[in-house]
Amino acid sequence: MRALIIGGGFAGCIAAQMLSKKNVDVTLVERASYLGGSCKTFWWGGHPYTLGPRHFLTKREDVWNYLDAYCPLVRFPGHEFLTYVERDQQFYHFPIHQDEIPLMPDRNQIQQELAIAKHDMDASEARNLEEYWVFSVGPTLYDKFINSYSKKMWSIESNTEITDFGFTPKGVALKTGPIKAAWSEAMSGFPKAANGYDDYFDIATEGCTVKLNTNIDDFDIPNYRVKIAGEWHRYDLIVSTVSPEIILKNVLGPLRWAGRDFFKIVLPVEHCFPKDVYFLYYANAEPFTRIVEYKKFYRYESPTTLIGIEIPSTKNKLYPFPMKKDQDLHTEYMKLLPPNVFSTGRNGTYRYLDVGMMIEQGFELFRDI
Repeated sequence: MRALIIGGGFAGCIAAQMLSKKNVDVTLVERASYLGGSCKTFWWGGHPYTLGPRHFLTKREDVWNYLDAYCPLVRFPGHEFLTYVERDQQFYHFPIHQDEIPLMPDRNQIQQELAIAKHDMDASEARNLEEYWVFSVGPTLYDKFINSYSKKMWSIESNTEITDFGFTPKGVALKTGPIKAAWSEAMSGFPKAANGYDDYFDIATEGCTVKLNTNIDDFDIPNYRVKIAGEWHRYDLIVSTVSPEIILKNVLGPLRWAGRDFFKIVLPVEHCFPKDVYFLYYANAEPFTRIVEYKKFYRYESPTTLIGIEIPSTKNKLYPFPMKKDQDLHTEYMKLLPPNVFSTGRNGTYRYLDVGMMIEQGFELFRDI
């Protein structure tokens, strides 16, 4: 059996390893000059970094052990997220925590709204993201933490547009218990190696034909063909990790995506975040959404530190839109794929998947092949 994998990011490398283990003749095509996509480790000013924070999360021991066997991991005991609320001139933990409400200048109003939400509102009946948060925590906390951030994140006018919201950021709307406890029940970690996940990408594709710096000029998915450098190549099986609108030549119209521009800044201090804080979110009028300090993940030593700043962009496809009409369009695209053509990974499935979820997907998808 001859298989083609389109895209050499994490999802493509997972597919390559799992298929080659089944003695499938695998060719992987990647337009970039490297494997790993946004999880590849780059270097700036002597500092390692990825395009955005790429820590490893999973609730499954078998998924953790799978990656750890090829790419030894360090487990994080827990980490904290902070959100800056400009109107209060204060950082607060996120998820929103019950114990920090007494520290807020509008605490009396917030407590009244929480009481109304508890007794008079049912978040399960919410029709959109805005209603979910207002029904859960009231309008003031929603406006502080969610309103501007979500609109900035998706470049939309109103959060009522977000109708597919079968999730809550970081697991809960209002957190109780230890304020510095891990925000998730998932195991969290990062590779021990200075080059992050890079060794895994090489190991995963050892038995494959890897073609970097290679563009696919045309697709004939119904006949399992692609055109590269003017020549058509046919395969028995195709695994695509790119958006289905690309391989199906936009036949149903474009899917919407949110992207990011990433800016790197080296600072003349050894550390700039508090000890257990891994992310800073900004829920106000500033153009950026998040800042990450890469030392938190790579744990290297240096008298300076590198931070990454993320600004919403239309230049790339990183975040699938969580709106029903967009998800429904993706479902229609999936119906057009013939047997033995699989769409996987974040872009392929149009879902906000992390690395752990992609490994789970690989376990399921390639189990019976």
